[in-house]
Amino acid sequence: MKIFVDMALPADALEALKAGAVGHELLFPRTPATSVLAKGDTDPLFFTADIVFGQPDPAAVDRSTLLKWIHVSSSGITRYDNAGFRSLVTGRGIAVSNSAAVFADACAVHVFSFIVAQARNLPAALRTRTPNGTAAWNELRRGSSTLAGESVLILGYGSIGKRLAELLKPLGMEVVGFRRRLRGDEPIPMVTENGLAEAMGRAQHIVNILPDNAGSRGFFDAERFESLSNGAVFYNIGRGVTVDQTALLGALRSGRLKAAWLDVTDPEPLPDDHPLWQQPNCFITPHTAGGQGAEFDVLVRHFIDNLKRFVAGQPLADRVM
Repeated sequence: MKIFVDMALPADALEALKAGAVGHELLFPRTPATSVLAKGDTDPLFFTADIVFGQPDPAAVDRSTLLKWIHVSSSGITRYDNAGFRSLVTGRGIAVSNSAAVFADACAVHVFSFIVAQARNLPAALRTRTPNGTAAWNELRRGSSTLAGESVLILGYGSIGKRLAELLKPLGMEVVGFRRRLRGDEPIPMVTENGLAEAMGRAQHIVNILPDNAGSRGFFDAERFESLSNGAVFYNIGRGVTVDQTALLGALRSGRLKAAWLDVTDPEPLPDDHPLWQQPNCFITPHTAGGQGAEFDVLVRHFIDNLKRFVAGQPLADRVM
């Protein structure tokens, strides 16, 4: 089969891809995408491919007549998660999988780090120089916690949420997840829309991993922030568009939220003069949660494993459509 790969790969990952795809023909565009998140330019070779590995343009998918399988190079599927695209691939029998397994550990560790840094009062501690026994020193100690007994609500309970729950449970935290539709195999207590308001009002830590789709854009608005327990901490590693950032800023300034930790914003990056940069209880990383040293190696291994499954007619890992 012909496999179109739309992203630039480091030499070692490229060699691993070539070795794993022996017997198939690899196709590369003249202008590859610059990252695993960026949409690749449509190249004439795309229309000769049976399989695409990367971030294909949905319009190009619509014009293709040969595609049998799309393997998205990210965990998020924002540009494909809509009724029109789902109808397109379903009607043509095109399988779609993503790379959630590649990024689940890294994203979970990233937000775990956020939660622990907040609990241990690290932002304040790292910028404070004071002898032990002073008022400032005692305040830092009193402001730290071990997280035992504290509650966390994970919205968007998928592979990242599942891994995060595994990391948090040994700390003695009460972990609850939210899904609109339960599968019945969730290993932690779950709520749906009916129980969400109560769960949000009780949780001390709110972790947003919601994807960007029609049902989640602007999900965290002023009303939802007002419904949170007073002094809750908000974490977002889902998508920036799921949050009304003006409402978030208001909740931070009013004290309704104790702090916010964000790996995603809208837009990315935020303009230098955006007030969230100046908000002392808001901490932002530049959408690096999924990053890891061997990122492309793991990404390629995941694709090759799925390629073997596809050829053998076995169920695909991380199939989303």
